[in-house]
Amino acid sequence: MDGDDVHGTVKLVSKEGDTFEVPVEIAKLSNLVITTLGEDDCADDNDDTNNMVEIPLPNVKATVLAKVIEYCTHYKQIESMTSITTPLKSNRIEDIVQEWYADFVNVDQTLLFELVTAANFMDIKALLDLTCLAVSVLIKGKSAEEIRRIFNISNDFSPEEEDQVVQQDAEEAK
Repeated sequence: MDGDDVHGTVKLVSKEGDTFEVPVEIAKLSNLVITTLGEDDCADDNDDTNNMVEIPLPNVKATVLAKVIEYCTHYKQIESMTSITTPLKSNRIEDIVQEWYADFVNVDQTLLFELVTAANFMDIKALLDLTCLAVSVLIKGKSAEEIRRIFNISNDFSPEEEDQVVQQDAEEAK
């Protein structure tokens, strides 16, 4: 660890009320945490246990929050993730980021979407980039029907309307 905010911790509270004590240095990957702490993290550092800030995260389940903390800890203490640039140089996550990060998003679809939501809510850009990359790899090359199934979207088009859209797309592609 760097030694800057090593002494301070913050309590992150999941949707279910589970509390996770996290070093401020790690929690500050989240812009939501930075904003919530404001000036509090600069206040009386000698009495951290009594003044520990609690940050409720009503949109984040405990299991997902544990994964977010795992990501942030690895990012801050072991190895920060390679920046994801576009256009993507590959369709394989392993070719874009380090192996640990590729393995981190190798989870079931439900958890992946919950991680996207948590990263967005907590405003953790690197995690949001990584999880969105994983979703893009998941849907790449899929048909519209397959994508609808993945995202649980109903088809509002009649068959005639769908044919019309397909024809318009084909004309625009010329």
